[in-house]
Amino acid sequence: MSDQAAALQTNTESSWTPGHNLWLIALTVTIATFMEVLDTSVANVALPHIAGGLAASQDESSWVLTSYLVSNAIVLPLSGWLSSIFGRKRFYMTCVALFTVSSFLCGIAPSLPLLILFRVLQGIGGGGLQPSEQAILADTFPPAKRGMAFAVYAMAVVVAPALGPTIGGWITDNYSWRWIFFMNIPFGVLSVSLTSLLVSDPPWLKNKKAGGVKVDYIGFGLLALGLGALQIVLDKGEREDWFDTRYIVVLTVIAAVCLVAVYFWELRHKNPIVEVRLFADRTFLMACIMLFMVGFVLYATTLLLPQLAQTLMGYTAELAGLMIMPGGFALILTLPLVGFLLSRYDARIMIAFGLLMLAVSMSFMAHRFDLDVDFRTMMWARVFQSVSLAFLFIPINTAAYSYLPREKNNTASGLINLFRNIGASVGISFVTTMLARRAQFHQSVLAAHANAYSGQFRGAVQGASQLFLSGGAVAAQQQSYGQLYGSILRQSNMIAYLDNFWMLGISALAVIPFVFLMKRPPKGASAAAH
Repeated sequence: MSDQAAALQTNTESSWTPGHNLWLIALTVTIATFMEVLDTSVANVALPHIAGGLAASQDESSWVLTSYLVSNAIVLPLSGWLSSIFGRKRFYMTCVALFTVSSFLCGIAPSLPLLILFRVLQGIGGGGLQPSEQAILADTFPPAKRGMAFAVYAMAVVVAPALGPTIGGWITDNYSWRWIFFMNIPFGVLSVSLTSLLVSDPPWLKNKKAGGVKVDYIGFGLLALGLGALQIVLDKGEREDWFDTRYIVVLTVIAAVCLVAVYFWELRHKNPIVEVRLFADRTFLMACIMLFMVGFVLYATTLLLPQLAQTLMGYTAELAGLMIMPGGFALILTLPLVGFLLSRYDARIMIAFGLLMLAVSMSFMAHRFDLDVDFRTMMWARVFQSVSLAFLFIPINTAAYSYLPREKNNTASGLINLFRNIGASVGISFVTTMLARRAQFHQSVLAAHANAYSGQFRGAVQGASQLFLSGGAVAAQQQSYGQLYGSILRQSNMIAYLDNFWMLGISALAVIPFVFLMKRPPKGASAAAH
């Protein structure tokens, strides 16, 4: 290419504009992403209804979730490469269409095997939505407005998990589990139509696409096998007692070997499927680590709080959802403020502040929650935690693009979303395991004091026996032992929840030093000019 032609191309790229209202484009690409993230958390709530409707066991029905997560995880890091081959707009529309059609198929599935197959297809379509939307926003908005753009994106990927349990509980209680899939259809059709009209690919993507297609089959195979095995291990590990089960050990080895191998393979490959060289930018690397932590804490607490409310407080699924819902609304109100502040303050300071707020919110839960905690205290604890997430999600996502060439936005988006999603899977798996193990530990400690040599225990037995004397003295004593054992179980489970909150708070504090390994963001912009 001559110097004159190269200069003309550079001028064309630098003067490119989307051609439509920026916020209309942001809303368009957010619709499908919001539905995809919402659908994941809604399906979690509906799992018992799905198992009952298809005559499957709870363990068998869990593959409805696992199959989606596996296919979703594989597509996430490939989205940038696939966008470069097919064009980002075409790839995004294909993903929305596939997600919509497979949602319909999931809704009419007559058996569990077919539902699992359709969930795999849905995961493939859903896996390309989040990174494509993020890359579209990064390319569409100038650096000074990118913080506000990511506030819109955050409403999709952070608010949806908070609203999902409430919506899922209401739909399954009042209609049928099939409607959690059918409700995606009108939004999918709307998203495809608006995307076709409003979204366009920037010239640097078109130029890259024109360079030809070279497929890295070995890299693809290693990545798919490694991520698939990792996701199954994280999803099934606790249920299968981790490394006491042979297939979990085998899958763990496969995941470790494949993911290490794919890193070194892609590092040397001329046309890698995943641009692992991006990790050489320490700002991008630190952003990925911190988004891993955001996913870890967000999804862990989204699991723990409703579960605590239902198992120990006797809440219904719908009431538990209502308890965490105000946190989603608080997040919606806070996100635009954070986007505004990001154009005026150092993103690193805001991230450190957000991590500190997150640690304080976890400490509050660990200190204030007990078996007598009321609805309002739990609700406000969730609101405080949600506000802290707003100070994390937008600045981290914005800083991640600060020093990357704009033609790498697609690949960067895939990796960023992969780290957040793996963080979510690790967080859910870790707190589930810790909850079970710590409950057993505390139960053994409390039970050790429940013996005939303890005056306090004897007094409790005698006091409880007075309530059951109508059935005879022996029966009264047996019933009192049963009541006290139930109390020990509830207390041990409650302390295990508090241990989890402490762990999450300490984890948030531990990440703060990584913030200052990031480079200072470019002055006067929320993300770097390219």
